[in-house]
Amino acid sequence: MYNLLSDLSIIEASSFVASPTAGLYLAQMGAEVIRVDQIGGGLDYDRYMLTEEGRSLAWENLNRAKKSVALDLRSSEGRELLVELSAATGQLITNIPNGSFLDHEKLAAKRADMITLRIMGWPDGRQAMDFTVNAASGYPLMTGPAEWGADTAPPVNQVLPAWDFITGAYSAFALMAALRHRDATGGGGEVRVPLGDVMMGTVANSGAMAEMLYRGDDRQRLGNAIWGAFGTDFRSRDNIRFMVAALTHKQWAATIAAFDIADGVAAIEASEGVSFARSDHNRFTHREALFALVQDRASKMDYANIAQALGKAGATFERYRTMHEASTDPELVANNPLFGPSPANPSGFAYPAPGPIANIPAQDRGNPEAAPYNGQHSEEVLAERLGLSSGQIGALVDAGTVGLSDRKPT
Repeated sequence: MYNLLSDLSIIEASSFVASPTAGLYLAQMGAEVIRVDQIGGGLDYDRYMLTEEGRSLAWENLNRAKKSVALDLRSSEGRELLVELSAATGQLITNIPNGSFLDHEKLAAKRADMITLRIMGWPDGRQAMDFTVNAASGYPLMTGPAEWGADTAPPVNQVLPAWDFITGAYSAFALMAALRHRDATGGGGEVRVPLGDVMMGTVANSGAMAEMLYRGDDRQRLGNAIWGAFGTDFRSRDNIRFMVAALTHKQWAATIAAFDIADGVAAIEASEGVSFARSDHNRFTHREALFALVQDRASKMDYANIAQALGKAGATFERYRTMHEASTDPELVANNPLFGPSPANPSGFAYPAPGPIANIPAQDRGNPEAAPYNGQHSEEVLAERLGLSSGQIGALVDAGTVGLSDRKPT
């Protein structure tokens, strides 16, 4: 982990994906992120898939490099401790809804320069999750085989909760912007990041919303074809599926060279009265003829030869892998400096662990850190942040207000 944010401490009271992701990215850059959960684990502590030891692999990976405090958040005493921790630290990440005991106004009453980063569902306070805001985005109804009819075809949900991860990344950025503003002005405040707004803002930023309004209609389904450019999946003679994309004239020229299809491309250009050399529009409009040309050539070659030719020509391509194949691929994992040796994971399962996604060549990434056990740092944090003595903490533990590490004795 990097030490770029080693002077920053953050309280995180969150669950599921978006909010923990914000804390994860900040922790990987060196911030001290103290996650506070219900004793016994919060809503996402047992999220599928569980190991034989009953540990969630999702939770374990979203909470690497963090500290953990366990409180009885159903009690007024536990909630007050979380409020005090937040105010003492000065910055909070949470997806607990507005109108709760963690309202910014309540925190700011204890600390005027308090910064609260609140991840929400919709801006009006309605609940949402990745898969429900995705339903509103329009993408599931433009995904699927090209032959599916617009009126009868089902939506295709995305497997990756992409809006959650984008929201987490944007939230980490927004918190750093708020911190920079506080450094300059001394002022705190609340920053709200609704998942639904991240979705709609991304649709707008991509140009897709303007496109829909301009055309006055929806895009057709294209299967695996890239919208507005040349690209789709192909199959080799030895039945390997791979993707080729050409968004620049150099990439297009490389594709032609790799498959030795210059004569076939020239014949289509002459027949249609167009040029493909520098026109995404023309390559997209006449994609079916071009796809057929490439597929005919690919079907006569084994993938190893295709990959060699595409690589030598400088084309943009990749073969399809199952996720299990990707997880065991030496190029993607074992020989990738993103991954380091397995730390002592709470699950007891050893596997390559990712460090910070950003690569800063001048600094050592260090080794990945493990996620904490729930309550592992309760004593340490309460003593350091709130100045509680061991006797006071012990009394809170006896009263069931504070929980200690849920690591099972070995």
